[in-house]
Amino acid sequence: MVRTAEIVRKTSETEVQVKLNLDGKGSYRVSTGIGFFDHMLESFARHGSFDLEVTAKGDNEHHIVEDTGIALGEALKKALGDKKGINRFGQAVIPMDEVLILTSVDLSGRAYTSLDVKFRKKKIEDLSAEMIEHFIHSFASEARMNLHIKFLDGRNDHHKAEAIFKSLAIALRMAVAKDATKGLPSTKGVL
Repeated sequence: MVRTAEIVRKTSETEVQVKLNLDGKGSYRVSTGIGFFDHMLESFARHGSFDLEVTAKGDNEHHIVEDTGIALGEALKKALGDKKGINRFGQAVIPMDEVLILTSVDLSGRAYTSLDVKFRKKKIEDLSAEMIEHFIHSFASEARMNLHIKFLDGRNDHHKAEAIFKSLAIALRMAVAKDATKGLPSTKGVL
């Protein structure tokens, strides 16, 4: 089964196109007009071994980031299909120099997000720091995943953001991985 999805999201505020291949090699082509956000999405693709294409344009940073998160979450949900044979759970503890971030994912179909990371500055390069949390919430909600991200150590905001996206990618790569012995990973018989 091919685990890919293409989502086009058009609103009066944005136009976002996302192509996602869960069984890729980590290739990417990302253009949102926000350099640091592009860098984070590229890091997500590379470390998750997901092939990812994102083009986004819109009237402001908030709408571009939010709608990209929604479209990527929808693409993940669609690419997973019925979720039969996936691991379902994934986790990663990732260092980025002095920063350490823990991420845990459950592709349960129940949306919940806990992001316990504080940024010291209002901006990280050309991206408002608060947009990282907004992206994470939008993505996890639309993907209908249970997601916990915890800050364990460090100071540098760039490193915090990068460790968040890398740890999310690695945890998701583990959660979406196929395991032929699993069937549907739920005692309820549905995810």
